[in-house]
Amino acid sequence: MGSTEHLLEVSGVNAFYGGSHVIQGASLTVAPGESVALLGRNGAGKSTLLKSLLDAGPRVEGEIRFGGQSLAGVRPDERTRKGLMLVPEDRRIYPDITVTENIELGAHASRDRDRIELAEIFELFPLLKPLKERAGYQMSGGQQQMVAVARGLMGAPRLLLLDEPVEGLAPVVVDEMTEHIARIRQTRSLALLIAEQNLSFARRCTERVLLIDSGRIVFDGTWDEFDADPDLKERYLAV
Repeated sequence: MGSTEHLLEVSGVNAFYGGSHVIQGASLTVAPGESVALLGRNGAGKSTLLKSLLDAGPRVEGEIRFGGQSLAGVRPDERTRKGLMLVPEDRRIYPDITVTENIELGAHASRDRDRIELAEIFELFPLLKPLKERAGYQMSGGQQQMVAVARGLMGAPRLLLLDEPVEGLAPVVVDEMTEHIARIRQTRSLALLIAEQNLSFARRCTERVLLIDSGRIVFDGTWDEFDADPDLKERYLAV
């Protein structure tokens, strides 16, 4: 039986690409409304772990429970409709449709929950409002990332998975994304799991830290506990 205290419960999950054993016995939890950072070097398994939660790519073994229910046998599209939404690292913005149309695609996942109105999305992302008729190919990388997050929100998620949301973005855009996430958390009661290498950004957006190394969760604790052991940063995050 799963705990009613947790929105997401992952127990002993292994994930494989062909014969490659990428995620090795991962266990973690995310509580309702909690924001958690998933930190690790390139190739540590961050993206694969997020995709495993949605059954979106790797072959997955182990138990994943969401909202107290097992996700065994539940298709990726059904998982999104339950409120588990992934904003992928590569953004996947459609170049030939407008910002508004890209965002509205996310609404298809909100079948069983209250849909977020487009007006609220533009309140949460005011920088996108003047760009709403612009085509996807006409946007900068930072603007595309904001559209990707906004599209994820449009599905009214209970848990939003963000994969490297500020990778390659200028510091000023990282600051803007931080403000957007703070605004989202103030107005929407959703949980976040953010896979990230930008330590400063992750720290500002989350309360708890998971460290992943070679597909294994090697630390789970608060930021204070993370800071109390400087060896963690040196061993698992230093390039």
